[in-house]
Amino acid sequence: MASALGPIALDIVHIGSTSVPGLAAKPIVDVDVVVAAATDISRVVGTLSKVGYVYEGEKGVEGRHAFEQPRDLPPHHLYVCASDNPELKRHIAFRDFLRGNPEEASAYATLKKDLADRFGSDREGYTNAKSAFIAEVLSRLSRESR
Repeated sequence: MASALGPIALDIVHIGSTSVPGLAAKPIVDVDVVVAAATDISRVVGTLSKVGYVYEGEKGVEGRHAFEQPRDLPPHHLYVCASDNPELKRHIAFRDFLRGNPEEASAYATLKKDLADRFGSDREGYTNAKSAFIAEVLSRLSRESR
């Protein structure tokens, strides 16, 4: 994807649980591609479609554009966001918090395991259930940065 996008990708950021050393995670890498502005998204859609990605839209998160991966690549979730997108900033802040706070990362890992047992293959239920932990961390970070 990096070679396909070239300079339109300002950054390619590894996010999600696999980006936090030691954190329990599904074997799926989450990646955010950062572009300069939302107006670059249509160009990204066209470029990525040429290398086998399928555009899935925002999927309920404004400004975060999802893509289904080509079948011949290792499992990953690909999102494209403008550099000023709040969702991108949220992803990076949460990742960096977990990387810098091993006790919190351990608590999050325990929560994720419990929720995986409880929700099984209900991915939406699992994701919704862990959102309270994430929201609390991000709220705390927001208060601390003021």
